[in-house]
Amino acid sequence: MVLSRHVIITPCPDRPGTSILFSAKRGALILVDDELLAAIGAGGLDADEEQILAELGFLVPDHASEQQEMRSFIDESNRVSRSFSALVILNLSCNLACSYCFEGNRRGAHFMDDDTADRLVAYLISGPVAEGRSLSLRFYGGEPLLSVPTIRRIARPLKKVMDARGLSFSFSLTTNGTLLTRELVEELIPLGLVGATVTLDGPPDVHDAARPFVGGEGSFSVILANLKAVADLIALEIGGNFTPETYREYPRLFDLLVAEGLGPERLALMRFNAVMSAGENRALPEFTGGCASVNEPWLKDATLFIREELLRRGFPAPGLSPHFCAIEAEDSLIVNHDGTFYRCPAFIGIEGLAAGSLNDGPSDHAASHGLGGWKNEECLSCAYLPLCFGGCRYYGYLEHGRIDRVSCGRDLFDAIVGPFLALEVKYRHQPGEDSTDTDGDPD
Repeated sequence: MVLSRHVIITPCPDRPGTSILFSAKRGALILVDDELLAAIGAGGLDADEEQILAELGFLVPDHASEQQEMRSFIDESNRVSRSFSALVILNLSCNLACSYCFEGNRRGAHFMDDDTADRLVAYLISGPVAEGRSLSLRFYGGEPLLSVPTIRRIARPLKKVMDARGLSFSFSLTTNGTLLTRELVEELIPLGLVGATVTLDGPPDVHDAARPFVGGEGSFSVILANLKAVADLIALEIGGNFTPETYREYPRLFDLLVAEGLGPERLALMRFNAVMSAGENRALPEFTGGCASVNEPWLKDATLFIREELLRRGFPAPGLSPHFCAIEAEDSLIVNHDGTFYRCPAFIGIEGLAAGSLNDGPSDHAASHGLGGWKNEECLSCAYLPLCFGGCRYYGYLEHGRIDRVSCGRDLFDAIVGPFLALEVKYRHQPGEDSTDTDGDPD
């Protein structure tokens, strides 16, 4: 047995003579002393030790077979999946006027009509439901809660069919939170609502500057009141978008949430991302600041700063684990308000990136989207491959004007993975606890 190519080893800063080993293939983390680390490197382990480390993804029979395993990783994931998810864009309208609106010049009074909603229901019932798959939807916008009648029109018949067939059905919302009232949530829960992702871009002054109502007034206080009112009913994920100027303001938000009764025990996940700019490709024409590359130097500091502030307060934050771009997944789909299919919501409206429709079914997007572009020697030998499989294709679009090229994040991974793992140990692995972590979040 040999050490996997996809193992990251870094010293544990708080425990002299100890190293952190992380398997990017399994999302497993272990702490080993110098003696054991030397034995692993020299092949000096007994059979039981080898078996445990092999099961956790640290040891492999040989690198050739491991490379073949990684080549087929996504194919195998697609083969064994018994679920199906769809992100449904109900409209491109919104009651906020965010400074970095991701819809850009596509924003407007564009809503999914009843015929399209009915065809979506029929498509799902005749496809993944007929195959016996569980089904989860995420309603998106614009602001999806401007289309509540359409949510009912889609969810009600699907819930009825899924219940009759003994299959699992649920849906969640990606919403700005201003319309997420307790009354509405109580109405939607019987139809399958289980959770919502709500954006807070910082404490009130920062958030309200970035995400005011269309009329100009701040939205933070309305959102906070709604979150407090529904936190006991559904799983809440707090998201947010930051720039180089705003990311250090997040601790004030975290402390405010705790003071308002929205501490770690009441939130399912906290996840924050850099605002992506349009770059020269003008994909997001309304906003020209932010991040045009995953390797911009300030991202390292921002990522680690926010993560430590979350962990310090005990908030749930996603871990490192295998992850690949949605364009490679056969068990998911993005459906635009007009019934056009896409493989990523960031691609909506970009010429040449549609991937079928409700009328015609899915199209073959292997060539246009560069599926498997990461199956090259450089990527296959990279320790970080399971964490990115070629990276974010939208970042690739911003960098190269096309999505069929790898968007390499090695520089950022080199900068943050070691400190990231050290934070995991510091805040999530206390002395005397089991030092193996396999609960990473794949998003």
